[in-house]
Amino acid sequence: MKNIITIQHTESVHHKNGMVGSWTDWPLSDKGRLQAERIGEKLKEETEGKTFVLYSSDLLRAKETAQILGRHLAITPVFLDVLRERNLGKAVGKSVAWLRENMECQEKTVDDRLFSDAESRRDVWNRLKDFHEKILMDDSENILIVSHGDTLSIWNALFLNLTPEHLNRADLFGMAGGVSFFQVNPEGKHILRRLSDLSYIR
Repeated sequence: MKNIITIQHTESVHHKNGMVGSWTDWPLSDKGRLQAERIGEKLKEETEGKTFVLYSSDLLRAKETAQILGRHLAITPVFLDVLRERNLGKAVGKSVAWLRENMECQEKTVDDRLFSDAESRRDVWNRLKDFHEKILMDDSENILIVSHGDTLSIWNALFLNLTPEHLNRADLFGMAGGVSFFQVNPEGKHILRRLSDLSYIR
């Protein structure tokens, strides 16, 4: 049985100041650090005796979340750019208001890009695909992944064997600090046990 736990990074400064997250290196807020501590404490208690591998986006808000979790679970995170949030091109470093006023394309399909130099959701899908396959083939039974909201929504669809086109009609989004639980059973069936459980940050 393979167990995969994904954690959406906790509250970041950009959640409060009206700025775009994307590839900007926003740190966690004080509240976000406390939330990450709570997740770490609860996961340590629940996973006592299990050995985990921890992968994380290398963007600061995810990195800080993973470092706090790693301290509680006595593991060193592996930081990967493949787990970054979607690159929004020209909007990186700008405000959400600027993004809305200057958007070059309405996002209606998985192939649309808000800006000419931004990633589409299919781009993120393709970026994640090899990592997803690596995780499924990995000998590790217990895996933690710390990433971002849009990236993890695409991970969720990948894990459930959906196609990119399904994202034109449905989505599986979580919230900051949400903890999700996945399993691959001995027969190879992919099981979503819980999606974006926010009890861990309370």
